Amino acid sequence: MSECSNQPHAFEMKEYTNTEMIVREDILAKAKELADLLTTSNEVQFFQKAEKQISGNKSIQELISAIKKKQKEIVAFEKFQNAKMVEKIEKEIDELQDELDNIPIVSEFKQSQEDINYLLQLVMSVVRDTISDKINVEEGQAASPSSCSE
Repeated sequence: MSECSNQPHAFEMKEYTNTEMIVREDILAKAKELADLLTTSNEVQFFQKAEKQISGNKSIQELISAIKKKQKEIVAFEKFQNAKMVEKIEKEIDELQDELDNIPIVSEFKQSQEDINYLLQLVMSVVRDTISDKINVEEGQAASPSSCSE
C-alpha cells in the first residue's frame, strides 16, 4: 500500500446538485474579466460595427422584414396544408435571402459571427484542456500529487 493512501484527505468534497452549485466569487470575477477582454478582440469589434451598419441600413432592414413576413406566411399555409403555396413562398424566401447575402456588410457580419464562435470555442478548449491536465476528467480522479509518484 502506498504512503499516500494512508494519509487523511486534506478536504472533503461536498456534493451539490446543479441548482445548489456554488461558484467562488474569484472564479466569477475572472470569468467576467475574460469576457470583458474578449469584447476588445478584433472579431467582436468588427461584429459590433457591422451590426450597427446593418441595423441602420433601410434596404437591409426591409429585406429582413420581408423574409420574416414570408416565414409567417409559410406557417399559415402549412397550417392549412397548402404545400404548393409553401413551396412557392420558400423559393421567394431563398431569393430574398440570396439578395441579402450578396450585400457585402451582411456576408462580413455573418463571417464575424463565425469568427466569434470559433474564438469562444477556442477559449473553452483551452480551459477544458488546462483543467484536464490537472485532473483526470474521465475517471473523476485528481492527478496524483508529485510526492506520491516517487
